[in-house]
Amino acid sequence: MELGRDKMKQFRIGENYQIQCYKHNGRIHRAWNEAVLLDIQKDYLVFGNEKTQVTEAEGSVWKTKEPAIMYFFKDCWFNIIAQLKKDGIYYYCNIATPYIIEDGTIKYIDYDLDLRIFPTGEYKILDKLEYKYHKKIMHYSEDLDFVVNCAMSELISLYNNKTDMFNQVRNKKYYDKYRKLKNDE
Repeated sequence: MELGRDKMKQFRIGENYQIQCYKHNGRIHRAWNEAVLLDIQKDYLVFGNEKTQVTEAEGSVWKTKEPAIMYFFKDCWFNIIAQLKKDGIYYYCNIATPYIIEDGTIKYIDYDLDLRIFPTGEYKILDKLEYKYHKKIMHYSEDLDFVVNCAMSELISLYNNKTDMFNQVRNKKYYDKYRKLKNDE
């Protein structure tokens, strides 16, 4: 689903969305019950949540522990989650399809590989074995494999170049905006 300028105007700051993460086989993997729209940019949307309910595919339910600022991209094969923890901001970046929004729900397909960035600045690529396994059993094409690996390279480059999504001050301002919107409800 392509979101043009007219569609973007229909979004309203402060609106709450749900998030649904799928796997390549079309099965839901995980769902979050809150994502409050904080900002609308040309190429991405910014959402926030805190202590939100998460439902796993098998039915278990848990709540997130810390505030999160989430960046969902219109054309990039990843999303970025800034987790504001007591000891600093951690980033959890999912290699995933660009988002679509249907019926108040942000949807994307997760492709297993994740980039975890620590407050120290170090980072680690996670879930390589899971990716290899799913690539085999779900028959990821060579083209898809190429896109996934390019997305990881692009993500690391964005981090190394300190783009806005990895700016601590900016993410803390988004969290302040989230808290204000929640208090105004």
